[in-house]
Amino acid sequence: MAEDAVALKNKGNDAFKAKDWPTAIEYYTKAIDLNDKEPSFFTNRAQANIKLEAYGYAIADATKAIEINPDFIKAYYRRAVANTSILKHSDAIHDWKVVVRKNPADKTAKAQYEACQKMVKRDAFLKAIEIADAPSAAEGLDLENMIVEDSYDGAKLKDEMTQEFIDDMIERFKNGKKLHKKYVFQIILAVKELVYNEATMVETKVAPDHKLTVCGDTHGQYFDLLEIFRLNGFPSEKHGYLFNGDFVDRGSWSCEIALLLYAYKMLFPKFFFLNRGNHETDDMNRMYGFEGECKAKYNERVFKLFSESFSALPLATLIGDKYLTLHGGLFSDDAITLDDIRKLNRHNQRQPGQAGLMMEMLWTDPQTAPGRGPSKRGVGLQFGPDVTKRFCEKNGLEAVIRSHEVRMEGYEVEHDGRCITVFSAPKYCDSTENKGAYINIESDYKLQFNKFDAVPHPDIKPMAYANNGMSSMMGM
Repeated sequence: MAEDAVALKNKGNDAFKAKDWPTAIEYYTKAIDLNDKEPSFFTNRAQANIKLEAYGYAIADATKAIEINPDFIKAYYRRAVANTSILKHSDAIHDWKVVVRKNPADKTAKAQYEACQKMVKRDAFLKAIEIADAPSAAEGLDLENMIVEDSYDGAKLKDEMTQEFIDDMIERFKNGKKLHKKYVFQIILAVKELVYNEATMVETKVAPDHKLTVCGDTHGQYFDLLEIFRLNGFPSEKHGYLFNGDFVDRGSWSCEIALLLYAYKMLFPKFFFLNRGNHETDDMNRMYGFEGECKAKYNERVFKLFSESFSALPLATLIGDKYLTLHGGLFSDDAITLDDIRKLNRHNQRQPGQAGLMMEMLWTDPQTAPGRGPSKRGVGLQFGPDVTKRFCEKNGLEAVIRSHEVRMEGYEVEHDGRCITVFSAPKYCDSTENKGAYINIESDYKLQFNKFDAVPHPDIKPMAYANNGMSSMMGM
């Protein structure tokens, strides 16, 4: 029995090395079923869960390993990483402290402990200075008199976005060049106003001879975004796109993706749609790199303006009265309807918080079991096929389309066809061997699924701009 369990663990390790995290978890779970007294089985599964961003499950596994062996340092390490990842710094700090005490020579753990202490202090500071109606970062920004130097070698942007400017921008970004700050400010401010004036749930139809493409998370993987456009066609008045949140963070071209998507929104405001994701939020941007990237490539004001524009984004898009598209998923209460989403005043609440409709729309995940369950992430909740069925029937929907999670094939159809996950960041974070996917919808409203592979990109690692030690944790 013990030998069989070790053999299964080794198969899990092989899958882990191949960056196939779901298969690794399957084998570790089988090993645990045979022998639930071996702490390393739990910490191995915790690490695979961390790779899948199932931080709640990782915390549970690490806790179990600590119960079996309170001196098992790796378990404290894993639990600290998982708690840090979901911004529970005050929980993580206790485990980092244990690791440092038990293994004082571990420099990485020491750096994490110090970074965590800083995060706890910063969280307290930000809470203390929070102002409900803080002035906009646009105040005092004199765009009209901002000079674009003669030495600037890019296309010029006047009052209206042009295809010529976008084409030039795509090439600039490919070559590692930046936009002039004036144009960055101009684009963000224009899109902030556009999306602010859209409904919380945008409602759109696909006209004959038109097409709408739904994309999931792109997470700063700019070169993979261009691959979608290369394979599937660039946005136009006849070919709309909907990007379903998580444009930024993790990947190291988040500024480039956000600016390109915003430029297309300016050019085709009625055919190009953007839903907010859980990474279009301040606390995630501070942790996962976007804030650091904005400061490194432009300045802090650019980040603050992006933050304001993110909080103005719609939370959902209803396609042809058939498909509700939102980043996370469904709700803790069966009574919620499309009308409740329509009525939600997202402008009253800039950040999603720990509870409520906005948080659930950005954070929840499907589960295979009926009913509702605690979130594997440690944030939000999970909803079963019966919850999805009732919601779709009550609201006259064919399905819910959501993103928010890696799928090894780029997409997955679950809950008897009523819950569809689409994820558009292939080889996610350079560390998962997943495909990307996108969905084409024409006027017959049939879903056409398309998979694609990652393309090469310049040698800049994911999380390159995360300034809190998260990048060093990526490899743990």
